[in-house]
Amino acid sequence: MKYTCTLLTVRDITISRDFYSSLLGLTVTADYGANIVLSDCVALQTLDTWQEFIQKDASDIILPNHAVELYFEETDMEGFLQKLHARSGIHLVHPLKEHSWGQRVIRFYDPDGHIIEVGEDMAMVAQRFHSQGMSIEEIALRMQVPLPAISFWLSETRA
Repeated sequence: MKYTCTLLTVRDITISRDFYSSLLGLTVTADYGANIVLSDCVALQTLDTWQEFIQKDASDIILPNHAVELYFEETDMEGFLQKLHARSGIHLVHPLKEHSWGQRVIRFYDPDGHIIEVGEDMAMVAQRFHSQGMSIEEIALRMQVPLPAISFWLSETRA
C-alpha cells in the first residue's frame, strides 16, 4: 500500500485552487475538473462530487471540520507573513506564536474552513538560535531534539 495524498472537500474549486497556489505555492499537477491535485500532495474535490462518491446528503458532510490541519514549513517566515497579511479575507485561528521549542507558527483557515498551519522551517529555527550565540547542545535542549538533528539542520542551512 502507498499513501498518495490528502483530499480536501471544497465548495468552490476555483477559489481553493487559487488559494493554495497563490498563497502556499502549490502547483497543479493534475486537473480532472471536479478533482485537482496540487504538488502531488493535496487533492481538492468539489463538495457535490464528494457527496456523490460517498453517497451522503449534504447535511452529513460537515464543513468546516476543525479536527485536522495541513502543515507547511516556510524558510522565509517574515516574507510569508507579509504575503498572508496582504491577502484579504484570511481568518486566523491564532496570530503568530512561538512554541516552547522555538518554532514560530501561524494557523489560519482556507476558504472552506480547513485549518492550515505554516511553521518556521526547523533548520531556520536552529540557525536563528545559533546566530544568537547558542551552542549546539543548548539548541538541542531548547528545541527538544537530539544533537544529530541540530548538526544536520545547521549544516543544511550553510549548504
